[in-house]
Amino acid sequence: MTATPTPTTATPVMSDSTQSGSIQGKVEYREGDGPNITIRPGPVAVQLTSIDATLSWDDGKTRGSAAMPIGDFRNYVKQGAIKLDA
Repeated sequence: MTATPTPTTATPVMSDSTQSGSIQGKVEYREGDGPNITIRPGPVAVQLTSIDATLSWDDGKTRGSAAMPIGDFRNYVKQGAIKLDA
């Protein structure tokens, strides 16, 4: 059974769709066992599952994406480092 997403202003919605948001503070991810990499401030697209969040962004000439555990993502939202659009 799939849960139907409900409109929210600041709470992540678990779905197969993409939400818009922005990086407003220090947000980091790690590729494998490498060092933490900081995602630059600005717009991001966010896709959520029950276990992770994938953030995608475009810097004009380059595109980036990063997956992080859903708990880390929720902490960034709670701290205000990631803001989700309504």
